[in-house]
Amino acid sequence: MFVFRNVFVLLALTLAGITQASAEQKATLGDWDVHYMVVNTSFLTPEVASRYGLVRSKYNALVNISVLDTETQKAQRLGVSGEAKNLLGTTRKLSFKKVEDGDAIYYLAVLPFRDQETFRFNIDLQLGNEQQTLKFRQKLYTD
Repeated sequence: MFVFRNVFVLLALTLAGITQASAEQKATLGDWDVHYMVVNTSFLTPEVASRYGLVRSKYNALVNISVLDTETQKAQRLGVSGEAKNLLGTTRKLSFKKVEDGDAIYYLAVLPFRDQETFRFNIDLQLGNEQQTLKFRQKLYTD
């Protein structure tokens, strides 16, 4: 099975007090296993934030997406775009940055938020003619 290294491991190790089960989630969409997590950037170590060009703030969340082929568990290079809509209907476009580290590929976006703000996420994934949409909801907290 594909071993999550690099960003997922670095993020998981820096998430003080948050279990891996609650930090990372997975959805199977077509031929893809989509791993995703949304965490407060203040949980990142300064070294991890600097390495990936992220600003640590209790008012910024990091959206982390990784897509694997369901059979081979190989990371997929694809187009990732999306948006997050809060309960008041305010929509924020997510600009994903592709990070390749060895065999691992991650798509990272920063989302500004207010304490206890809930978002509905719609993340579009596309590779050639195949397109899937990851939908989930998450409440965000400042630390």
